[in-house]
Amino acid sequence: MITHIQGKLVEKNPTDVVIDCNGVGYLLNISLHTYSQIPNQEALKLYTHLQVREDAHTLYGFASIAERELFRLLISVSGIGANTARTMLSSLTPKQIREGIATEDVALIQSIKGIGIKTAQRVIIDLKDKILKIYDIDEVSVNKNNTSKDEALSALEVLGFAKKQAEKVVDKIVMTQPEANVEAIIKLALKNL
Repeated sequence: MITHIQGKLVEKNPTDVVIDCNGVGYLLNISLHTYSQIPNQEALKLYTHLQVREDAHTLYGFASIAERELFRLLISVSGIGANTARTMLSSLTPKQIREGIATEDVALIQSIKGIGIKTAQRVIIDLKDKILKIYDIDEVSVNKNNTSKDEALSALEVLGFAKKQAEKVVDKIVMTQPEANVEAIIKLALKNL
């Protein structure tokens, strides 16, 4: 198993990079999250996952070990292939995915292109316990925060704001100010909507 590749960055695209390692160019498929983490310098080290199939050997590259581990957890779920897992890591940050699974936020997981409600539910059912155990997320604080978020979203919907738009704004507020109460979340959201 190839665990990481370190070498000279030859080519950088939003979906893949080419790293020259002692004269051999390795093509690594990457997520947009990893793309944003890659510095514009020649020396580069990416952690890898090698997928072996009958018709192809495909390398996936990650900026951190944590992102690679989350990728491996995602592909362990029935119905989630490597490309779907990469799309998930491109749409949301690893932290957002972990928290979405830990808080059973089906809507967040389902907001990713190509993920339907059944797949989102399966991801949560299969991975919630592993995520809580591996990342030592405190379930009580996560649920408290999620309750404030849900109440704020409900209030904004009653006020006539579109659910998707309100959800994006509220998610940003909750990420930047995790201790904000419902009232604070609503006030900040109203300023940004």
